Amino acid sequence: MNIDHLQKRLQNTDGLTKALGMEFISTPEADTLKARMKVDERNRQVFGFLSGGATLALAENLAGVGSMALCPGKICVGTNVSGAHMRSVLEGDTVTAYGRLLFKGRKLHNWQVDIRNEAGDMISTVQVTNYIITPRSMSKTAANTTAGTREEKKSSEAAEDHTNPTTDERTTAE
Repeated sequence: MNIDHLQKRLQNTDGLTKALGMEFISTPEADTLKARMKVDERNRQVFGFLSGGATLALAENLAGVGSMALCPGKICVGTNVSGAHMRSVLEGDTVTAYGRLLFKGRKLHNWQVDIRNEAGDMISTVQVTNYIITPRSMSKTAANTTAGTREEKKSSEAAEDHTNPTTDERTTAE
């Protein structure tokens, strides 16, 4: 999967990807993606081993980047991450995550991510489910932000149904 068009955004955006030192790599297959992460002070536990949480974060971020590449203009969020750790990795080693898209639906993507050390040994295997969201139109958002005074907005919002601003799904107020 080619992610060249996402690389600049990934490198210039502060967040977990940058904080943990993840690097994403395009692959020739349309349903796979790779990432690397050096085990260092940013992602190790106090004993000097790669943190299991950092491993899961690598897998979820890899699947998220893959879903973003497949769905331009959509918001892709992880809804389920489940993994098993088989081996520890010491600080100084580099792990490589290999992600494969198992299912691509309109709203859900399922990924299998295997993480290996430099010797090629399996470290962890992780399953990730991403939910694919179509953002609301900009015109609707712009109209809401420019209409009326703050008090008018508050009274108007209180009278309306509560709506998730990202998905337009209605929720009930309790």
